[in-house]
Amino acid sequence: RRHKFMKTLMDLRAGEKATVKKVNGQGLIQRRLRDMGFVTGVTIKMVKPAPLGDPLEFKIRDYYLSLRKNEAMTVEVL
Repeated sequence: RRHKFMKTLMDLRAGEKATVKKVNGQGLIQRRLRDMGFVTGVTIKMVKPAPLGDPLEFKIRDYYLSLRKNEAMTVEVL
């Protein structure tokens, strides 16, 4: 359950940028996100959602990637 003041990648709108604060979650999801570059301090941009809303496309460093909503909810941003 999310704290009402916690902002995650899910809360970003198309074109909005944020800084990664923390990667939550456990096991393989957390490791996979960290391996893809989701580490504290990195800037990320929400590019757009898919036509049906899932997955979401992000730009991190110099590449684009898509995350499912449940994965995007595990990344806290500022």
